[in-house]
Amino acid sequence: MKFTKTSLNDAFVIDLELREDDRGAFARTFCAKEFEEHGLKPTVAQCNLSFNFKAGTLRGMHYQVSPAAETKLVRCIKGAIYDVIIDMRPNSSTYLHHFGIELTADNRTALYIPEMFAHGYQALTDGAEVVYQVGEFYTPGYERGIRYDDPAFGIEWPMPVTVISPKDAAWAPFETVAVGV
Repeated sequence: MKFTKTSLNDAFVIDLELREDDRGAFARTFCAKEFEEHGLKPTVAQCNLSFNFKAGTLRGMHYQVSPAAETKLVRCIKGAIYDVIIDMRPNSSTYLHHFGIELTADNRTALYIPEMFAHGYQALTDGAEVVYQVGEFYTPGYERGIRYDDPAFGIEWPMPVTVISPKDAAWAPFETVAVGV
């Protein structure tokens, strides 16, 4: 695996090192030892799959607070998504900064998301599928979120939002949210 730092502290883009031959290709998608060598938390508590019927579908922006803060390793396995993270750690030098990247089945790129980062994505294709390895169990009482279109962050989504859950559409503006509480 190739680990590339993003513009946000502790977040990484992870690309595969394909081993190809006449049968096709093989690559390691996760290795706890390599994650630890890069200072990343290697715990996997859950693996999740999301399927999106329509391009323009938006999921996010979600995170969990302590003691259930979670890391994520996100990869698009069918179609394409635009994935966005926001550093929600008040003591970080990249606090409230965001980073976005296109993850596709073709580029096979993954995004490592540290604890206390809000995360969301927009499906760029019909039928986009996303796999998440998550470092903590989903714990509803510790779940938080912020609006995908909050002007405090200025995220530019690649296309109009066509589908969003009522829950994600109802997250409060950031200025009213107590981070980490």
